[in-house]
Amino acid sequence: MTTALIADDEPHLAQHLKLQLAQLWPELNILSVARNGLEAAAQIEELQPDLAFLDIQMPGLNGLEVAQGIEGETKVIFVTAFDEYAVQAFEAAALDYLLKPLKTERLARTLERVRAALQAPPQPDGQALAGVLQQLLQGQVGAAAGAQASSAQRLRYVRAAQGDLMHQIAVDEVLFFQADDKYTVVQTALAEHLIRTPIIDLLAQLDPAKFWQVHRSTIINLDHLAGTRRDELSRLFVRIKGHGRELPVSRAYVHLFKAM
Repeated sequence: MTTALIADDEPHLAQHLKLQLAQLWPELNILSVARNGLEAAAQIEELQPDLAFLDIQMPGLNGLEVAQGIEGETKVIFVTAFDEYAVQAFEAAALDYLLKPLKTERLARTLERVRAALQAPPQPDGQALAGVLQQLLQGQVGAAAGAQASSAQRLRYVRAAQGDLMHQIAVDEVLFFQADDKYTVVQTALAEHLIRTPIIDLLAQLDPAKFWQVHRSTIINLDHLAGTRRDELSRLFVRIKGHGRELPVSRAYVHLFKAM
């Protein structure tokens, strides 16, 4: 039985898609309906569905970031209300997409393509998909940076509230940034702080020579990089000075470490 996951932060739209799928493909088993990007990423990793219907605009992580972090064989169908440039890129990369509001005829055609893709021999390792997604995410970062062109200086401090106290944290002291539900964790050697700035916005303001995105939800400070390790499945992890936990590197970013 083919399995699927739906991710959309608008419950009525997720339910509408679920009902349409039930009519057009009764045998399809919907394993879960995720309410945001972080939840979708965690459930895809745990459940390993055959398909994931991902809304592009979601809190925590957007659909592009969720798709970029998929390590298994889950095939992605994007759902979008706008973003025409992304739709064109998906078409060029032979990915499929659905435009909101959903139309039954278009969904039926998508499902035909999906069934054909599921029956086709597996593709190499998803690098083509990862490459397109990385270009799209870089385009988002570039757009965010362009909006801040009047202030060419890189981010030097991060402000994080804790009760009545406002902490001012020098970015040089940050070991890594990591998306966590509605917040972003700012991890230093001494403490963990929470801010509301999304990872994608931070990336646009940080020095790219010092801060690398290594996962859909993680940016590391290279000044605090202690080393890397591969496990028995050849998955890459980074070790950070002053922090005991290893951080996973998504396959889309493994190439950054080849020269090290």
